[in-house]
Amino acid sequence: MRRTRTTALAAVSLTAALVLSGCTGGGDSSDEGGKKAPAPSKTAEQRSAVQAMAAATKKTTEAKSARVEMTMTAPGMPEAMDMQGVMSWDPVAIDFTMSGSAFEPGAAGDPSAPSEMRMLMIEDVMYVNAGEAMAAETDGKSWLKMDLAALAEQSGDEALADQMTGGLDDMGRSPAEQMALLLDSPNIEHVGEKQLDGATTQHYQGTMTVEEMLEIEAEESESGEYMTEEERTELLQGMEESGIKGMDLEVWINEDDMPVQLTMVMDSPEGSVEITQRMTDYGVKVAPEAPPADETIDFVEMMEELGGPGAPEPGAV
Repeated sequence: MRRTRTTALAAVSLTAALVLSGCTGGGDSSDEGGKKAPAPSKTAEQRSAVQAMAAATKKTTEAKSARVEMTMTAPGMPEAMDMQGVMSWDPVAIDFTMSGSAFEPGAAGDPSAPSEMRMLMIEDVMYVNAGEAMAAETDGKSWLKMDLAALAEQSGDEALADQMTGGLDDMGRSPAEQMALLLDSPNIEHVGEKQLDGATTQHYQGTMTVEEMLEIEAEESESGEYMTEEERTELLQGMEESGIKGMDLEVWINEDDMPVQLTMVMDSPEGSVEITQRMTDYGVKVAPEAPPADETIDFVEMMEELGGPGAPEPGAV
């Protein structure tokens, strides 16, 4: 069971880093080959950057789902994490396969850990496939079930509960909400035109501090069309409590007003969270099914059996 515990905890640590840092981010946004971006097309010049971002935000909200390729680095994660799969933001559901240098042998402290993991999110419960190493010692149970809301409640730590459930909410946020926050930015600009996957896209960018966002009344914010006042308040308060000072956003929008790449960087006291997201197949069906019960281990129950730090004692997770 010792190796099982190590493998399971490696899975949990990588997944928790993803959940508790949320899904917003950035990456390399330079044009290929270091060439100067082409001059803006006449179509791009006919409307303002804010109008273009607003149109893309509206179309993304209506799409409700997409196929996503994502690369993420964040404080607390040993290396970069790559994710690809499908996600829905109305209703919230995720089916991702996680890989990358974070999963290379030894990166998480266990050379027997899997090189990739599948992650599902269904009705506020997360399932992570911890691989054959775990299944070999648990009668074929390779899936780890993490009910973060229940785990947070059992911890008895209200602040931790808010952080964990808030992080879970962040995972299912639509890319539209990220763009909506920047609609109030005074410096959204059209950078230029770029070819992505053979398609012509328009490149926009903007920055805004959390302090500036908080100063804008919800009813005056351009984001009101895409999220409720409560959702906006919770999102901004969560960012402020995490020590996030602001965010830089870059978006590449195709001729159908759909964002095909989104890059965000958020600076926190622990370091920068950076994610690049590539989106295709808007409207794709997302219907993950929970793994069979006989192939699943509940994280809290497993830690209770091992006498580890997951037992539901006040203040201990």
